Parts: sequence; C-alpha cells; structure tokens
Amino acid sequence: MGSAVTATRHDGVLEVVLDRPKANAIDAATSRELSGVFAGFRDDPELRVAIFTGAGERFFSAGWDLDAAAAGEAFEADYGEGGFGGFPELPGRNKPVICAVNGLAVGGGFEIALAADLVVAAEHAAFFLPETGLGIIPDAGAIRLPRILPPVVANEVLYAGRRLEADEALRWGLVNAVVPADRLLDEARAMAARIVASAPLAVEAVLAVDRATRSLTLDEAFARLRSGQLDAYESMLASEDAAEGPRAFTEGRDPHWQGR
Repeated sequence: MGSAVTATRHDGVLEVVLDRPKANAIDAATSRELSGVFAGFRDDPELRVAIFTGAGERFFSAGWDLDAAAAGEAFEADYGEGGFGGFPELPGRNKPVICAVNGLAVGGGFEIALAADLVVAAEHAAFFLPETGLGIIPDAGAIRLPRILPPVVANEVLYAGRRLEADEALRWGLVNAVVPADRLLDEARAMAARIVASAPLAVEAVLAVDRATRSLTLDEAFARLRSGQLDAYESMLASEDAAEGPRAFTEGRDPHWQGR
C-alpha cells in the first residue's frame, strides 16, 4: 500500500495532502506518517509555513478511522509525537500551519482544523463533532472549542453534534476566509506567501508569546513578556532582522530577512 500523505515544497511553503479514499480518515499509522512530515517541517530552516489539506472535494478528513477502530485499534493508540493529525501537539513547532478545508471536517478532522493557526474553507465545507453519538468524546474538541465559540454554541456542537456550515464557521471566527472550492488552495497559498514575506523570527516570536500568555491575565501576560525568559521574543529583539525592518522602511525598499 502506498503512502497516504504527499508533501511538496516551494518558496518556503510545505504543502501536505492527506489522501485516503473515501473519507480521508486517519488511522494510527497515517497519523505517525503525518507526524514525521510535520517534524521535518519544524526542523527545516528553509520552510516557513505549512498548508494542510485533504484530497478530493468531499472530505477534508472524517477524523479517526472507525474501520481501524472496529478492527481493534485503540482510541489511545500511538499517533506520533505530533498527536492525532501530525501537528496539533507537535513539541517545538514554532511555524504556522494553515488548514485548507476542502470539504467535511468531521470529528478528528474538525479537531485538526481547530489546532491550525489559520484556516481557509471551501464554500461547501462543514464542521461537526459526532463523538458523543459514538459513545466517546472529542478530546481536543472539548478543550479547544469552548475557547473559541460562545459557550452555548460550543456546547451544542459538543453535546449534540451540531453541524456548522462554512459561512457560520466564518461568522464565529473558526475560519479566516470562505472561498469557492476552485480557489481554496490559491487563497491558502496567498496567505502563506504573506507570512513568508514577514520576518521569520518575528513570526516565531508571535507564536511563542501567544502560547506563553494566552491563559494569563493582562498584567501577568505583560510581566511574562518583559521577564526576559521568552527566548523567541528576546532573540527577535536582538536580531539583525529587527534592525533591517525599520532601515528598509526608511530607505523605501523591501526588507532582506536573514532569520538572525
């Protein structure tokens, strides 16, 4: 059996495509393969952004492979160091991932999209969590979704499997943009190109500051920021790129980022 994951790279962007007909469901082996791909993305200094999408037009991902579950694969199987889907729990990931949701994002597929830093969706995409109807819960969804949606909306999605169409997902802030299906990858690539045009250490610092302060009060967050203990933030402040940006602006030219 061939690989269910393909990865191509161009101009600092890694495009990862999940291709497991018919529904792009993910078993443990596929998740470990995705973890390897995203670990390589994390560790490659030439890569700046990843785009993750599904093959076809019907499913982004149906989540956990229930056929594998019926055959005995445990709910808490080894999904690789990045967790289910390859990147949601990947330690040390300091680069953004864009999910291009090309269809139904169901269960674990929805949870993967929730873990992305940016999300674009095709007009026919939809998001839902059916786990409680299967006698289990969406672990990551139960943690992430109430931090994004109003409580009563999150509860209905989590308790009763409410389906969110793409336009509603946009209204609630679950996705950045909704576009026709034939423009989905173009939109994701344009978003990735804008990130690649930014200073790499600055993007890394934003991710680091967000993760370190999201659960803190404002006073605590600013204290943490000024503590001198956020390595990515301190490296950005001391970098050549931090001097290059203002210099390029005053000279009326594009900055030349060196990542140092």
